[in-house]
Amino acid sequence: MTAEHMMFSVRNLNLKVMGADLNALLVDNSSGSVTYTSNLFNTDTVNRNLKLSDNNRNVTYVKENQSYPDHPDRFDQNHQLLCRDGLTGRCYWEVEWSGGVHISVSYKRISRRGERNDSWFGGNPQSWSLFTDGGYSIWHDTKGTSISSCSSSSSVSGRVAVYVDCPAGILSFYRVSSDKLIHLHTFNTTFDEPLYPGFGLWSWSYLSLASSVRLCSLQK
Repeated sequence: MTAEHMMFSVRNLNLKVMGADLNALLVDNSSGSVTYTSNLFNTDTVNRNLKLSDNNRNVTYVKENQSYPDHPDRFDQNHQLLCRDGLTGRCYWEVEWSGGVHISVSYKRISRRGERNDSWFGGNPQSWSLFTDGGYSIWHDTKGTSISSCSSSSSVSGRVAVYVDCPAGILSFYRVSSDKLIHLHTFNTTFDEPLYPGFGLWSWSYLSLASSVRLCSLQK
């Protein structure tokens, strides 16, 4: 079964389970059962130019430093944050975005210091990222590739879906348009550690919009 077929199966399942609101992440573990987890933002990792709201499900870039306490896990320069729980199974989530954002997965050991490549999502071997700001590009270990078929504003939606099968080494990004999933890119690799969803918000945007990300709840 291809990553594209698996994604459609998982999304259809999400929309039907018990008719209840679903949390931000779906985890389908190796036994085949499906559980749901509320994988909210990890407040200890949030850069001080990022403002949280909506019970830690929404993050927005702001110029004013927020009064977060010092913590060794906090990104001190890059406008980034990680989610709370590491993922090891088959997982799916959706986010809404505006402005210029990185939608990423990362190992927990990514650097939190400075603005070097080892701390940027997509700038090192520890992270994989989709960047969107009027178009799409994918990044890993400083190597970026534009997704030319989605470069026009008419083909860019404000919602992205992510599917990862950690044991199989599959990471796929999709744009969500009119409740349809349109494949953007699939990484085929080997994941040696739990993966943490992460997000980077740029202080400027080609679209002149405030950069923000919201974790979506999937509904019937």
